[in-house]
Amino acid sequence: MLVAAAHSPASTALPRRRRRSAAPPSRKTPESQALRAILRSRVIACLRAQELLVIFAEVGTVLNPEDARKAIRAGAQFLMSPGTVMEILHALKESEVLYIPGVLTPTEVISASSAGAEVVKVYPVSVMGGEVYMLALKKPFPFLPMVASQGISIDSIKRYLEAGASAVVLSDAIFDKVLMRERKFDEISELANLATLRASQSGT
Repeated sequence: MLVAAAHSPASTALPRRRRRSAAPPSRKTPESQALRAILRSRVIACLRAQELLVIFAEVGTVLNPEDARKAIRAGAQFLMSPGTVMEILHALKESEVLYIPGVLTPTEVISASSAGAEVVKVYPVSVMGGEVYMLALKKPFPFLPMVASQGISIDSIKRYLEAGASAVVLSDAIFDKVLMRERKFDEISELANLATLRASQSGT
């Protein structure tokens, strides 16, 4: 499972991704390593940084280039947005940091993919019909990994993965507000383990 934090301390400029041609063919680029980790984990646990009692800096949920700079400064390996921020997508094409733009419609998927996105986040998926919508949106784009996000419960993980999602984003389903407030980390860990188990039970 990958743990995601939303906002972190600041930086100056977005880094440029190293050109793929500079790496030997047998080596995996940093971006592909981040993407492979996401596809292998299949569950991204996401919460806002201000809710953290221990600092995590794996990924930033970003809305603009300044958010991206803050997350990268904190050591984020990949970034996610609720929509596609083209300035971030273009800026990180030569960076080691993977950017996962948010999409909702086929037009937005085409736009993000054409601009260079290697994976997209379908958001907000549950209000659009959940796994039924995921299945319909994925069908024309079998080549593009999609991460389902918003309103996903632990019990629905398997259905989303079987509908075509490569991974799911979980927030309150793992980081329950009461458990966080009462610092019941053992119970949070149990929820995280259960989410991982549900993902592993998918037949895809």
